[in-house]
Amino acid sequence: MQPGWQLLLLCAVFLILMPIVFAVSNSFKTMQDAFNTVFQIIPARPTVQNYIHVFSKLPFLKITMNTFLIAATVTVFKTVTGLFAAYSFVYFDFRGKGILYFIMLATMFIPFTVTMIPNYLMISKIGLSDKIWGVALPQLADVLGIFLLRQSMRGIPRALIEAARMENVKNLKIMRDIIIPLVRPSIISTGIIFFINSWNEYVWPVLILKSKENYTLSLALQMYISAEGGTEFTIAMAVSVMTMVIPLALYILFQRYIINTFAMSGIKG
Repeated sequence: MQPGWQLLLLCAVFLILMPIVFAVSNSFKTMQDAFNTVFQIIPARPTVQNYIHVFSKLPFLKITMNTFLIAATVTVFKTVTGLFAAYSFVYFDFRGKGILYFIMLATMFIPFTVTMIPNYLMISKIGLSDKIWGVALPQLADVLGIFLLRQSMRGIPRALIEAARMENVKNLKIMRDIIIPLVRPSIISTGIIFFINSWNEYVWPVLILKSKENYTLSLALQMYISAEGGTEFTIAMAVSVMTMVIPLALYILFQRYIINTFAMSGIKG
């Protein structure tokens, strides 16, 4: 690789990692040190008072559990519905399959603001406002999962599935014993993507959740950020660090699957 490209990549890595380093560094500073030495990476007088404040002033474990329950529920349902839909689009032949698939893909380009109000009215009507399940309910299916899993399944020889059907093997058994083991890396990576996206979501939860005990981590972070730029800056950094730990760890553990899944999605159209 040419030195110019290496320098460009190093600059890109620096720009990506700098916000993370900035948040971690300032989460261990006092308010005075944070404003006086905001870009000093190693704190002169490190302190854990910001983290102690978060656990003492907020029901942080409850907020973390809320975030986890929402993210886990959304991940499981999106992955399962995506798996069944992808199997249908690949191994079932029915009239209008191509058109239906195109319409489903087209919904990826519909802005969230278009569906936000209908979803909010629906959640309010069924009494799930200010409940964590009201956040999860409109997100139980996702076109991205259908697309990624369909692309993975298209790499499986169709003759293998036809041979199983000739032996009168049911579709559910085919999925369990043949499809899922072969596309397991794609299922894992797709689930991780769904989990991280749900974990970091802010706009939809802020519309539904009003009580502090029902907050997610993203809403807890917003409590320490004011319109003037943040009066509790170091505490906000501490919340940010605790918010990013789980999704960052998941991505690091499963990055190989995630990268391979996106690479495979372009092999067949």
